[in-house]
Amino acid sequence: MRFFTLAVCTVAVFSAREVANPAYANPDIQSQPSVSSNTAERSDTQGESEHPLNAISLPERSITPEFSQTPQVTPVHQLADVHPDDWAAQTLQSLNERYGCMTGYSDAMYRGDRPVTRSEFAAGLQTCLEAANQLTIDVIDDLAVHDPAFQRLLEDFQDELDLLENQIDSQEGRLAMLQLSPFSTTTQLRGRVIFTLLDAFGDDTDVNATLSQRATIDLNTSFFGHDRLGLRLRVGNGTRLDDATGFNEPRLGFDTNTDNEVRASVKYVFSVGDNIEVSLSPNRTGVDTFTDVINPFFRGSGGAISRFARRNTIYRVPDGNAGIGASIRLNEAISVDFGYAAGEAPDAEEGEGFFNGNYGVIGQLTLTPGDRLAMGLTYIHAYAGAGDGIRTGTGSQAASLEELGPAELERPVVSNSYGIQANYEVSDRFNIGGWFGHTSARAIGLGDATVSNWAVTLAFPDLGREGNVGGIMVGMQPRLTSVSQGLRTIGQEPDSDVGLHIEGFYRHEITDNIEITPGFIWITAPDHNNGNSDIVVATIRTLFRF
Repeated sequence: MRFFTLAVCTVAVFSAREVANPAYANPDIQSQPSVSSNTAERSDTQGESEHPLNAISLPERSITPEFSQTPQVTPVHQLADVHPDDWAAQTLQSLNERYGCMTGYSDAMYRGDRPVTRSEFAAGLQTCLEAANQLTIDVIDDLAVHDPAFQRLLEDFQDELDLLENQIDSQEGRLAMLQLSPFSTTTQLRGRVIFTLLDAFGDDTDVNATLSQRATIDLNTSFFGHDRLGLRLRVGNGTRLDDATGFNEPRLGFDTNTDNEVRASVKYVFSVGDNIEVSLSPNRTGVDTFTDVINPFFRGSGGAISRFARRNTIYRVPDGNAGIGASIRLNEAISVDFGYAAGEAPDAEEGEGFFNGNYGVIGQLTLTPGDRLAMGLTYIHAYAGAGDGIRTGTGSQAASLEELGPAELERPVVSNSYGIQANYEVSDRFNIGGWFGHTSARAIGLGDATVSNWAVTLAFPDLGREGNVGGIMVGMQPRLTSVSQGLRTIGQEPDSDVGLHIEGFYRHEITDNIEITPGFIWITAPDHNNGNSDIVVATIRTLFRF
């Protein structure tokens, strides 16, 4: 309705008038007496010192703006369809006479009962706001010329006003430069750089202290608002402690070593409706990217120190490279995730490609029955070619099922893995979580084997100060728990002992973009063999975000 537009414009204009001059809060009040004398009385009685702010007086006269360039408008009394007894007639007349806005059509009609278009609403509101803005400018100009108190304020705060003006000019210049040369209107750039200082100790360990780095650049682009194309560039010269010690267990979670050559990965995520999200990754992906691993304070670059503490190792069983997955949210508490990853997706040779060669399939039911509890029930099926086994980069050598005797006896391995992982927020400053994973594997034509791993995690958010995190983790890395007679025949025996993984870290935020994390890893009975001496890893990780 056009009368609704009238009401909105009235509120906007009169609000601006009250800011410019309190006398306009009541249209019947034509002037305000000087408040200097009253203020002086309060100053004397309350013992306050006199200040220019206490002596402002408004001009004792009504201020009516004059618009020399305002076009002639149709007076309200000449609008044929506006009657003096209409509920909005007085307001319309006030806006019309004082500000020259909310006029009628060229045929001397106002049509107050007709629906208003968005364009008409914008045009009417803009006209009234411009008039109100001009009134504000006139009042301030009048104060600056005629009011001594206002002039004293300008003089007393001239340095501050000059500084503010310079800062505004500087910001406007920077904004103009950004508008002229934006990085992208659709792409966000984010980066992380990790410096790692580490050393490892043990009776049988001979490792020197090392300093290494890993740098990651992420370019995230959205084309439709409900999709994301991610390009990741990564380079690093991380220290691989599995090479240095001969055991998988001490490996760090950020030991990427590309020989300082940049490696790229790409991922595209888009929504189908409100409850389905589809992920497509043509390279460098694993089945864990299609679901939630339920380990909020230990996963990622700012989380755990070790590779093992990042997530249940069954997520690492498939030898994946490229894949596709989907997450379906059934309701606020239940989601179902699926994914397929292929190990030789870009290779066109026989026995390879996206649907041949090594692959893995994941299905996970994720439950979040409340704000504090999250749980995942996971199933993963995988196939690995002869000699590839179920390599996870963690646990004992035997648990990888890579070396099953002489090379001529190597067989493809088919596996089914089952996992449960959970995290419970006991309080705002304490979380408890963990997982259990079990893999049943078959070396085709040779025999069967089982591999297990487990972990318990304790997280202390905001420990010491807001943003910091402390973490403790105790677990057992993948261990070959049983083998069939066929594998025993070729010399494959289960792990004889049980080694533990004990880890602690404290992430301290220096600023919003810099954090330092000292941490340690203690591996008992490496390779699940009591004959091997314990290994202790000490590290300081510094992470820069930009």
